[in-house]
Amino acid sequence: MDILLSNASNEPIYEQIKLQIKDLILQGELKEGDPLPSMRALAQQLRISIITTKRAYEELEAEGFIESFTGKGSFVRAQNRELLREEGLRQIETLLTQAIEKARGCGVSREELTELMEILYEGE
Repeated sequence: MDILLSNASNEPIYEQIKLQIKDLILQGELKEGDPLPSMRALAQQLRISIITTKRAYEELEAEGFIESFTGKGSFVRAQNRELLREEGLRQIETLLTQAIEKARGCGVSREELTELMEILYEGE
């Protein structure tokens, strides 16, 4: 599991970790029952505080993406397909909002943006 941290990001480090692990789960790269690195091992790998990795894992657990067992570690939790879909839709909405703001700033019309999206979608 590769986690990349950016010092230039406005996101706190624990949030970067949380979002990247969540994305790996949503994309199916991490599947139900897959073990996560221990908090200590991940902290050492990323050269950060164990408190930071602990916070990321706690938030992932609170959101239902992982489950932790004392003495055994943390594992990807069985996912509700509807929950995964809703999370995916939320992320898409965020990206589309950014794209719309950028389009407006560049003077791109709704029709042009829609056409561009249709072309890109069909190209996949």
